[in-house]
Amino acid sequence: MTDRPSALLGPAEIRELATRLGVNPTKKLGQNFVLDPNTVRRIVRTAGVQAGETVVEVGPGLGSLTLGLLEAGASVVAVEIDGRLAEQLPATVREVGGEDAVARLTVVHADALRVTELPSPVRLVANLPYNVSVPVLLHFLETFPSIRAGVVMVQAEVGERIAAVPGSKVYGSPSVKAAWYGLFRVVGQVGRQVFWPVPNVDSVLVSFVRHSAEPGPPDLRAETFRLVDAAFGQRRKTLRQSLSGVLGGADSAARILATAGVDPSARGERLTVGDFLDIALAARS
Repeated sequence: MTDRPSALLGPAEIRELATRLGVNPTKKLGQNFVLDPNTVRRIVRTAGVQAGETVVEVGPGLGSLTLGLLEAGASVVAVEIDGRLAEQLPATVREVGGEDAVARLTVVHADALRVTELPSPVRLVANLPYNVSVPVLLHFLETFPSIRAGVVMVQAEVGERIAAVPGSKVYGSPSVKAAWYGLFRVVGQVGRQVFWPVPNVDSVLVSFVRHSAEPGPPDLRAETFRLVDAAFGQRRKTLRQSLSGVLGGADSAARILATAGVDPSARGERLTVGDFLDIALAARS
């Protein structure tokens, strides 16, 4: 690898690494590697990464963002599903960032959707694989309550949906579920040319800050999310109709909705996460 004044990877280094490992980015794994060090530093800066804290990164790939997080002084737990990339990452960090950087790196070779134990990360910062970005984000928020904030880079359409508010045209199931955990905002656009391979979609940065407390206990979360999925699975229908399958029929759904103070003729896109929680509580009574 060539000498660089920066402790980050550039396009030449990334392609050299990929060639050395025989890695071709695949759509199956949602791999789009970030080539631009300025974009990496922008993500780290936007995420507010602090020296000494533990950051979890999902899908580190060849290590571009990993090195940026380590450069900021954080300890990084990198979750990588590709065995070749997981094995190479410590060597890349040692070569580019030095021994201090590699001492602060933990690599977990696993499917991010199956990870259940990590060393208490306080921040999630990741270029999430496009094909599983929402499930991975929700899994980590559910499984690791130590995560208090973060920034994820996702497909623009997905990011806008995650951060959408009630009444928006793109408000849907991901919007409501994300709102259970915290406040989400789209905080920046990312050009296609900073990726290899160049994707055919735009990307955005989505920041989040976790609520000090979730609106309800875990068992109610599951019930609430089931209602959310039903409501947006048939979003053209009224709640009385779309929730009938999970609330014991249309008449029962109408009674439960009335008890919750929700108009049975409304549609899911008008409801907040609190409204769905109220319906779940009413269904229990």
